[in-house]
Amino acid sequence: MSENYYERLVDEDALAAHLAEHLGEADEYDVERHQEGHSNETLFVTWGNRELVIRRPPPGETADTAHDVIREYRVMAAVAETDVPVPTPVLSCENHDIIGSDFYVMERLEGDVLREDEPERFAAPDYRERVGEELVDTLAKIHRLDYEEIGLGEFGRPAGYTQRQVDRWGKQLSWAFDVTEDEREVPDLHEVGDWLRDNVPDDHPHTLVHGDYKLDNVMFAPATPPELNAVFDWEMATLGDPQADLGWMLSYWRDEKDPEPSIPELTTRFMEREGYSSRVELVERWEELTGLEFEHERFYRTLAVYKLAGLGEMFFRRYLEGNSDNPMYPKMEARVPALAARAKRIIEGEEPL
Repeated sequence: MSENYYERLVDEDALAAHLAEHLGEADEYDVERHQEGHSNETLFVTWGNRELVIRRPPPGETADTAHDVIREYRVMAAVAETDVPVPTPVLSCENHDIIGSDFYVMERLEGDVLREDEPERFAAPDYRERVGEELVDTLAKIHRLDYEEIGLGEFGRPAGYTQRQVDRWGKQLSWAFDVTEDEREVPDLHEVGDWLRDNVPDDHPHTLVHGDYKLDNVMFAPATPPELNAVFDWEMATLGDPQADLGWMLSYWRDEKDPEPSIPELTTRFMEREGYSSRVELVERWEELTGLEFEHERFYRTLAVYKLAGLGEMFFRRYLEGNSDNPMYPKMEARVPALAARAKRIIEGEEPL
């Protein structure tokens, strides 16, 4: 990261003055950029004896919904009053004179985000089972919330959410194909898109949805047995169809019986080990806890993989146009067709729940 980029992320003096005004003076102050690379930028801040996190959009981005951190703060502040675990929100700021964008501050939590492997302390069958249970139990808590009661009644338009998802990702793919189809075509994705449009459920439950709920967007407390102590990355949250959340979570959850992953470089596989819950067990637990039925499971799992393929194809277009030096992006030339083939296997029942 260049010094110039960091300076575009944060004006340390202006931020210190703002924090002092709202949180009181501090004798220790430090700012560090978190490198994990999500859509929004994350900064770790030490302010006296408090460990804080700042979320802001990337510099230069317009304030569209994909980077709306004030919206993210709003949903977290509402959810923080419930039994859904989130970091404690501290303050939000829409004054761009401070660090050049909207931003918000929350308390920093300690624990593990499970990306590449399980922590050693979880490497026992009972604890492994609990990891999946905690993951799906927390999703069920989100879906059980009374969004009107917590002040989110106007947070989205739940009716028609699933149809809009299909339409939106079809448009994203069309945008990518304008460039990528000169390099190679992915006819399977056109077929998958047609199948999704023909099979959109007529109706669905209306709940708060996270929009990007998966194992590496939650944190587990630094203890045993496994306890999920935070849900992160609420920037895609809205009111919509809880089954889309469940399908997305399941698209990242591996079963021992699964074929080789479509994108091995980005696939977490430790939940294939003995003791971890199967996707069927996770679905049954979600149904029991929410009182809902996971109808049209092939549709929702296919939609999730279609969205993953859409992301990959957009990455591939950016690579072809010279707009990214990410080493994963050129690999999407082969990885997106592999995702399309996976989506077709789900449709045809060859990759069962």
